[in-house]
Amino acid sequence: MNRFNKRYYLKVISLVLPALTLLFMQSCIKNDIPYPNIQLNITDFAVDGMIGRPVISNDDKTITLNVADTANIKNIRVSVFRITDGATASLSANTYIDLSRSHWVTLSLYKDEYWKITATQEIERSFRIENQVGTASFDAENKVAYANILKPEDVFTPNIKISLTELKLGPTGSTINNIRTTTPDVTWKWENNNWHTTVMVDYKYFDEPQEWTLFIFPTTSVVNTVSADAWVNIAYLHGEGQEGAAHGFEIREQYTEEWTTVNPASIVSERGSFSARVSGLKAETSYVFRAVSGEDKGPELTFTTGVAVPLTNASFDRWHKVGKVWNPWSENETPFWDSGNDGATTLGESNTQPSEDLAPGAPAGSYSAKLESKFVGIGTIGKFAAGNLFVGEFKRVDGTNGVLDFGKPFTARPTKLKGYYKYTTAPINYASTEYVDLKGKNDTCCIYIALGDWDECVEIRTNPKNPKYFDKDDPNIIAYAEFTSGQSVTQYTPFELKLDYRSTSRVPKYIIVVCSASKYGDFFTGGAGSVLYVDEFSLEYDD
Repeated sequence: MNRFNKRYYLKVISLVLPALTLLFMQSCIKNDIPYPNIQLNITDFAVDGMIGRPVISNDDKTITLNVADTANIKNIRVSVFRITDGATASLSANTYIDLSRSHWVTLSLYKDEYWKITATQEIERSFRIENQVGTASFDAENKVAYANILKPEDVFTPNIKISLTELKLGPTGSTINNIRTTTPDVTWKWENNNWHTTVMVDYKYFDEPQEWTLFIFPTTSVVNTVSADAWVNIAYLHGEGQEGAAHGFEIREQYTEEWTTVNPASIVSERGSFSARVSGLKAETSYVFRAVSGEDKGPELTFTTGVAVPLTNASFDRWHKVGKVWNPWSENETPFWDSGNDGATTLGESNTQPSEDLAPGAPAGSYSAKLESKFVGIGTIGKFAAGNLFVGEFKRVDGTNGVLDFGKPFTARPTKLKGYYKYTTAPINYASTEYVDLKGKNDTCCIYIALGDWDECVEIRTNPKNPKYFDKDDPNIIAYAEFTSGQSVTQYTPFELKLDYRSTSRVPKYIIVVCSASKYGDFFTGGAGSVLYVDEFSLEYDD
């Protein structure tokens, strides 16, 4: 190799080697720059014909909603669709989707997240005949309806006259046998100890008509005892009989002989079904009851009432302090109540504390709870914190926000929450974007109670980037009541929250009680200086 070629070779090597080295390094180095971890949420959603508000779960990434029976659920228009700022989605407003089955939506921003939208379409159905006993039942999946008819003892069963008085099996405005009517002409066939017939139900949005089979069964029972929802001092009794007849119930303790007639004024009838709310019962006691109609008696059934479970530390007498944090339970006690003090004390002192300012009748030397809303921090660095107290547990601090678990296990069914409060309101001087219009108005205190059949505590997150707030329309809620006031009350005043039960048969798994000096404290909205005192709470189990 001559001198010129050698110099050329070395020059090429000097140019190529760095390039190869750089290429090798690029192939070995991975991108360690983290993308922002942004929660992708659907913040609002609606479709044409929707009934009520949708239930939006950011945790489960699901939306559940109800739509009217007249809506075309297979091709329904999305009227509202709002998502996390900056994100994109596989769906938009003013598009049509099929909600006869679950609809999946993809949200994207640095990553993809998948949401499921599910709709239910409840159709109010009716099937009524003359001399019917009880109410009809419907099997919508198999397109079958059942009813019972009274059979006089002196009449041969197939000779009973069947007179159809009302029939509705499809959406409002649907047809039966091509006629828009509630009393179609049908031919009944007696077979296997029942009458039966078929009808064709059609609607403008159906792919094809639905064939329904109607069954009628003879019965000699004028009245039937169905069931009881037994609480503590209250029970709800249920029976069936002939529509329009005078119905009632009789009840006695299991080991006594004397029957007591349930007050006729408490009987609520709905066509062939009837029920009664019976109060004044003894806790942990077995009772026998039966439905009655004139001289006829239904079969006897038994139920046992439950235990009157008290609310733990309901007088707020037990506290202990760890560092700057006041805890509303004794040092060696399992916590039942908690507060946002763990979050507030990251920048200041506890804003929920014991107080010697007591409600009437509270024993000397006991305590109440003082909940004060204030700005916690130094100078302008900090955040508004509402004075609060709740049944549950403060889980952790998320920056300057909190993550809480609402609720403690509880299976009793109280009728009321009672207690005392006094309140000093202050003008709202801190507000989030959602509630900026409240600035300058009086702050509002809030006390609410909820019983529900959640499988675990209800997680609450106040971080606006990944929020989850309590929803009083949550379908898991069985009973709810709340009290709010924007007026200052200088003396302890009694309050009484009567629980509104959405079902008398569902049994709670958790109880939630929340007290706040600022109703919108979860949204960091309220007035510094609002103070709520609460004392001497109790649960009631009768009227």
